[in-house]
Amino acid sequence: MPRMPPVQHETLPEIRALDPLVVNQIAAGEVVERPASVVKELVENALDAGATSVRVELEAGGIELVRVADDGCGMSPEQLPMAVAPHATSKITSPDDLDAVATMGFRGEALASIASVSRLRIRSRTRGASEASELVVEGNRVEGPRPASGAPGTVIEVRNLFFNTPARRKFLRTAQTEKQRCVDAVKGLALARPAIGFTLVCDGHTTLELPADQSAPQRVRSILGEELAEAMIEATGIAAETYSVNLWGLVGRPHAARGNAKGQWIVLNGRVIRDASIAHALREAYRGLIEPGKHPIAVLLIDVDPSMVDVNVHPAKAEVRFRDSSAIHAAVHGSVREALAGEDLTASLEEVNPRSVRPWQPFVPADGAIFRGPQATEMTQAAREAADRFTEAEAHAVLNRPEPRPASEVEYKNPEPAAIDRAPDGPWMRRAMQIRDSYLVAHDDDGVVIIDQHALHERVMFEALRARVASQGALESQRLLTPAMVGVADAPEKLDALLPILQTLGIDATAAGPTRVAVHAFPSLLFSRGVDPAEFMGDLLEKDDLPTDQEDALREVLDMMACKAAVKAGDALSDQELSALLELREKVERSASCPHGRPTSVRLTMRDLERMFGRR
Repeated sequence: MPRMPPVQHETLPEIRALDPLVVNQIAAGEVVERPASVVKELVENALDAGATSVRVELEAGGIELVRVADDGCGMSPEQLPMAVAPHATSKITSPDDLDAVATMGFRGEALASIASVSRLRIRSRTRGASEASELVVEGNRVEGPRPASGAPGTVIEVRNLFFNTPARRKFLRTAQTEKQRCVDAVKGLALARPAIGFTLVCDGHTTLELPADQSAPQRVRSILGEELAEAMIEATGIAAETYSVNLWGLVGRPHAARGNAKGQWIVLNGRVIRDASIAHALREAYRGLIEPGKHPIAVLLIDVDPSMVDVNVHPAKAEVRFRDSSAIHAAVHGSVREALAGEDLTASLEEVNPRSVRPWQPFVPADGAIFRGPQATEMTQAAREAADRFTEAEAHAVLNRPEPRPASEVEYKNPEPAAIDRAPDGPWMRRAMQIRDSYLVAHDDDGVVIIDQHALHERVMFEALRARVASQGALESQRLLTPAMVGVADAPEKLDALLPILQTLGIDATAAGPTRVAVHAFPSLLFSRGVDPAEFMGDLLEKDDLPTDQEDALREVLDMMACKAAVKAGDALSDQELSALLELREKVERSASCPHGRPTSVRLTMRDLERMFGRR
């Protein structure tokens, strides 16, 4: 491994104060990472100034120009030079203020840092002043303030970002990539402040225009779009175990989950943040509803007492530290989980596969001929003859056929076995049938529901196993008359690693040599489902990717047990079994997804049907 050589000094180095420009450029390395950082800092200043409307203009993704204009309180000519001085701010006055920061900015280094790596121009006017003042900064050179024309408020222009630090400019991405990051920054700030109007103009084209005085749901719809907003569920919560936590948000249905976390917006006291505890709570709330590796969409607005959170732990104020992170975790997890539990999460066919729902259109070749060739001629001739046989008299007989008698008046001598009308406690599910011994088809008030019998029963078995472990501490087990033998390499080591989980599962297994394991007891529930102890233990001992966390590992093994115990595709179900499974679907939590996060059910809505058959 290469090592840095020791530093050699012929003479004792002298400690000296750095040039102010260098100090500011070092600070800029933490605060100003890219154009989006500039946008964030300037818009936050506008919000702290009491702006009701903010306009952001970009050129070349913000690399060449970032202009932020607001209608806030403005700055006087005397205050303008202080605005670009390092560590100068109007937002805190004493160390005690850091314990309850209620403003977006407070470090007093943003404008000074930005000015050190760009060409900066500030034009500002207070509401009572007759004219504006302007200040120009480039490196160490400051010009002004001087009189200028302008409306009340402040306009800040940042041109040629990193022009004097070319090494940093090389690390910027393409203009399109930097533009998108700026757009995301503005969207986050706009979500945090729905009462404030925002306009974003990129290279002369309006990209975002949000009116003032929107409600939080209206702002979410404006930014995410109607289609995505329709796939979201409202979540609210209030917690006061340690301190008051108020939460409101919209969280996406499982089918809307994405491959990255870019669709998650966490706003704390009006500040867009990243927090590992909140992100973990969100993932846990969706556990078993979405596939591993996917991330739910969520917009969470959280308010807490400012004294309970430290926002001074990250140079860009993107991360925070809570005095009691468990209270925040519990509030987010509980609120989101409760919101999901209160919804029917069965995805429609259009949501699962938008291309599958298309209006029916007849195929007509370009020349207008429906059929070609001798085979087609025979088909059309046969169809014409069949139509000719449908005489006018026959048509009259069909059209004037008497109405069928009511079912109550009809006597049946040998009735067929009755079709299942509905599950006993699930009145919404009616007339279920099994297709190819693999899928159940039923209908409810909203359309047709298609159910994967194995995936649904796997969820049922998983919840049953989890409930028994939670209530009893371990699963009931049954002793084997003769131990089941399993061949596996490194048997003693693998058994030792799995011992806590095996005890919880009610599995008694010992090493019978370096490559053999003897299973003496096995869970009774799995016995009743015909799961082979040797086969299950062989699969379990061969798994080398179990999570290191014991709770996560236990959950994965319970999922494995549920999969083994569930009915399989190809298993014929009796009417009683079918009815019981549909009844359990209504009672089991999160029955719309299997424990792996895949859907157990898909709904073909009435709207889907109408579109498919050209009725819409």
